[in-house]
Amino acid sequence: MAKKKNNNGNGKKLTTQQSVDSAVKSICDIMRRGNCAGALQYVPELTWILFLRILDEQEEQEKEHAKAIGIPFQPSLKAPYRWRDWAAPFDESVQIQVNGQRKPLGWKRKEQNEGPTNSFFSFVNHELLPYLKNLERQPDANARQKVISEVLSGVEKVRIDTEKNFQDVLDKVHEISRESVDPTHVFPLSQVYEGLLLKMGEKGNDGGQFFTPRQVIKAMVQVIDPKLGETVYDPGCGTGGFLAQSFEYMAGQVKSGKDLELLKHNTFWGREKENLIYPIALANLILHGIDKPNLWHGNTLTGQEIYGGLFENSPSLFDVILTNPPFGGKEGKEAQTSFDYKTSATQVLFLQHVIRCLKAGGRCGIVLDEGVLFRTNEKAFVKTKHKLLADCGLWCIVSLPAGVFTAAGAGVKTNLLFFTKGRPTEKIWYYDLTDIKVGKKTPLLLKHFEDFFRRLPNREDSPLSWTVDIAEKQKAAAAKAQPFRDEAANKKHQAAAWSRRLKELKKAGKKDKTAIEEAQEKVKQFTKAAREAEKKAADIENAVYDLKAVNPNKKPVVDTRTPEQLLDIIEQKSKEISKWLSVLRSK
Repeated sequence: MAKKKNNNGNGKKLTTQQSVDSAVKSICDIMRRGNCAGALQYVPELTWILFLRILDEQEEQEKEHAKAIGIPFQPSLKAPYRWRDWAAPFDESVQIQVNGQRKPLGWKRKEQNEGPTNSFFSFVNHELLPYLKNLERQPDANARQKVISEVLSGVEKVRIDTEKNFQDVLDKVHEISRESVDPTHVFPLSQVYEGLLLKMGEKGNDGGQFFTPRQVIKAMVQVIDPKLGETVYDPGCGTGGFLAQSFEYMAGQVKSGKDLELLKHNTFWGREKENLIYPIALANLILHGIDKPNLWHGNTLTGQEIYGGLFENSPSLFDVILTNPPFGGKEGKEAQTSFDYKTSATQVLFLQHVIRCLKAGGRCGIVLDEGVLFRTNEKAFVKTKHKLLADCGLWCIVSLPAGVFTAAGAGVKTNLLFFTKGRPTEKIWYYDLTDIKVGKKTPLLLKHFEDFFRRLPNREDSPLSWTVDIAEKQKAAAAKAQPFRDEAANKKHQAAAWSRRLKELKKAGKKDKTAIEEAQEKVKQFTKAAREAEKKAADIENAVYDLKAVNPNKKPVVDTRTPEQLLDIIEQKSKEISKWLSVLRSK
């Protein structure tokens, strides 16, 4: 722009968190009255609008920087499809370049508003959106143009009901650009946007599956400690929380322009299946400063791809994986095909995928529900955990309080698992956070992890932490199971002997029916006994793979009252109930 009044063209500077929150709330209020009643409707709509605003601002900065150092700049969008042309409020005092000419800010918007009724909607729905969505199909489309198309991939038309309401939203969004938000006093725009995403994940919005509490994410990233130069992957990235937080964590390690380019372009990789969430994840990562979000759109478990253009040249294996796979999902046969241990349990298949995708020496932090840890009655659960302990060093399990995910619509008990691929598990250090009371108004906070972080480096035991020697448990279980293994082998040997005897009896010229029936019964008897012995041995060995956190330092609460005392209490309560019933009947 050749001439500016200020950072956002309207004279406003948002200097307090309250002013930013107020601006965001006013946008949501307009959208709610304009046919986007809930967060699952207005957040996706606001996503693409906010994205185009930030994109325009970012490209203007890049253009000025390129001019200053004397290099050419190729914008992603051409006029009149840039925010400054069609969305910005008309302002003659701010002049912009349009195909070599100078025009006022918002000239295209004014032009459409002066046309026939609904001209503005017609331009947006039938010209702007198709142009943006088709950018990735250009033969020379660059990475940013592919991102633009994918952010807009699910937008068929403007959802807001009237041009007036839509333009009111555009004006409000124009006020909360990156440049207008004072970073010294308020949250960066990325956190403002994350506040909106959390509304999608609140119970009743049916969006909870895509959200992990940000404090949990921060704790997990801190434990895994990703380093500059490492690749970070989330196979079910939802709105991109783990990748965005990892970027913020790693940004402090940047010491050069080359470092920054590596971090923004070739560090973060993710996959997401849901059409509604995938564009939001892209926009979220862009807002956090990741210029090239390498996100694959499709089903991670089946490999069925919707769009993979942003995932080109991805590594086959990753240094770091941070993820929260869906709880309690059920997968069909198609999803199970490529996995060694077949099950319909989504989280178990994701755990197998994670183990497969880690480099030797690679580290993983994963959220898993309690059922995955304690279930030993299903082959795929046991085999997957066996592979985890055999191929990876599972060095830490954190037992989270009940209710951590309740606000996001999931009441299931959860744990954090941390492991390194390339060596078998010998000991697991557990930490118990279950005494913390968590609710919608009292969420789990990073401060709740302070004692955990103090004890983590040395794996210190305490009233809340303890160590389980898995190698010793496996050895003891194998010794305990061996007699049953021996018994099973003996019974199989006897069954085989009787099976041979049965064949001889059946080949004999003169059939001895009684002997044949006896041999058949013996084969059946010894085969059954062998199976029962094998099951006893397997149950003993599989019990090792019950990894549930059970704090040995907690004393069980025992009711020491005698039966007579309990009967006295019941009698007393019955008298009180009778008394109050009499009072109620007398009225």
